[in-house]
Amino acid sequence: MEEVRVFPLSCVVQKYAWGKLGLNSEVAKLVLGGDPLAVIEDDQPYAELWMGAHPKGDALIKDNRISQRTLGQWIADYPGCLGSKVKDTFQGQLPFLFKVLSVNTALSIQAHPNRELAARLHSQFPEHYPDNNHKPEMAVALTQFEGLCGFRPVEEIVGFLKSVPEFHALVGNEAAEELQSSGGDAVRLSLALKKCFTRMMNCEKKVFVDQLNMLVKRVSEEAAAGKDTSGSNGELVLRLHSQFPGDIGCFSIYFLNRVMLQPGQAMFLGANEPHAYLFGDCIECMACSDNTVRAGLTPKYIDVNTLCEMLNYTPAPASAKIFPSIQDPSDPYVFVYDPPVPDFTVMRIQIPGSVKQYTVAPIDCAGILLVVQGEATATAAGGLSDTALGRGSVLFISANESVALHVTSPSGMTLFRACCLL
Repeated sequence: MEEVRVFPLSCVVQKYAWGKLGLNSEVAKLVLGGDPLAVIEDDQPYAELWMGAHPKGDALIKDNRISQRTLGQWIADYPGCLGSKVKDTFQGQLPFLFKVLSVNTALSIQAHPNRELAARLHSQFPEHYPDNNHKPEMAVALTQFEGLCGFRPVEEIVGFLKSVPEFHALVGNEAAEELQSSGGDAVRLSLALKKCFTRMMNCEKKVFVDQLNMLVKRVSEEAAAGKDTSGSNGELVLRLHSQFPGDIGCFSIYFLNRVMLQPGQAMFLGANEPHAYLFGDCIECMACSDNTVRAGLTPKYIDVNTLCEMLNYTPAPASAKIFPSIQDPSDPYVFVYDPPVPDFTVMRIQIPGSVKQYTVAPIDCAGILLVVQGEATATAAGGLSDTALGRGSVLFISANESVALHVTSPSGMTLFRACCLL
């Protein structure tokens, strides 16, 4: 069966409570596109589509020449499909998990450890940190996508300390003054920022709940009176408080950048970068790990000490958090998002309506291809003959295999491909 090297996948949907409901969800629309018989329930959240071989959501192979099995089982039987470099570097495992996310309410503010910290946390607290791998991840917007990412420039945080007395009360005079007077010294600035954030995160629950209630009351009254509440980030604080009442994470918006991605824009979340997804639909790719250190907007375990010690306290503007794609010099329709980690690379393939024949080029690693928009008939020497592809189709492409597309949709196609370019 090893000669079958390209095949369609049926992927796992995760119905986490924060997902968009019914056909408001890009995940649900893709599921329905990939399987017209799928039943989408209006009141159910369709949060994530998992395209990969992760044990918590291993894709099923949809090919009548292959007796029913999952992608993970297939890779274990035929590790050569990964390509020799990936097979050797990642011990015969697919090194990434490819996803679509449809976010309706905020995900927890979190950061992911580097490999060294992950190994230590896993050995000390395996119930909270299930593996020893790092978890860099990248989000590429499908619709306008809103998130929090990285610490704001210091002048913005200082501005909020002045204009939001409830925030100042949690940080305290001493830490706030240290931040204001840290000047241009990067080390001093980073330490002062760490002190401010740690003070806030270690506040007694009663203190921060009281301050949060005062903030919400004040902003609500100002908004009702028609006043501008942007100096307190009013709209966002009310929205997050409605989703997570009494949660310390509601104050983190004064520390973290609010990033708005337009479709096709990306953000890369390296180790120790605090972040949260707030709203919208995106493609996500990540290293295979479940290690998450949470900081708020969650009912789950918050490991405050680990979090405050590990974070990257380097302030930067929101614009610096947008990760660029680069046009492939050998193919004008391919835009490459290549993060500074070996585990994964994402490509956006934008085929214009004028192009009717297109070849998805071979690369020396396995990849997963998702059709987001458009239709085509696909043929591959490694096993596909005139297979219809449309919105929501997912293909596994073994290393060094190409796929020929005969594009049938008048407006062209948009595809995303995850792979591992070593």
